[in-house]
Amino acid sequence: MKKVIFIFLFLLIAGISSPTLVNAQCAMCTVSAEQSVKNGNTQGKGLNTGIIYLLVIPYILISSIGALWYFKYRKKAPVYAENV
Repeated sequence: MKKVIFIFLFLLIAGISSPTLVNAQCAMCTVSAEQSVKNGNTQGKGLNTGIIYLLVIPYILISSIGALWYFKYRKKAPVYAENV
């Protein structure tokens, strides 16, 4: 079990520490989204909702896997028979 945790932590640290290229939203798209919200369109609201979905779903998946793992593999307290 310790070996699995060590490998997981190593991969997590390696993934966080590795540099990645990030493409930002172009200036024209940003201006277009801001102007559409000011003009009463709901495209900007839909864009924000999509970003929230993309942000929340991995956290839900990871926490559900963690809860499943915890409840399935946690140690049960030993039951002692009393002298009757």
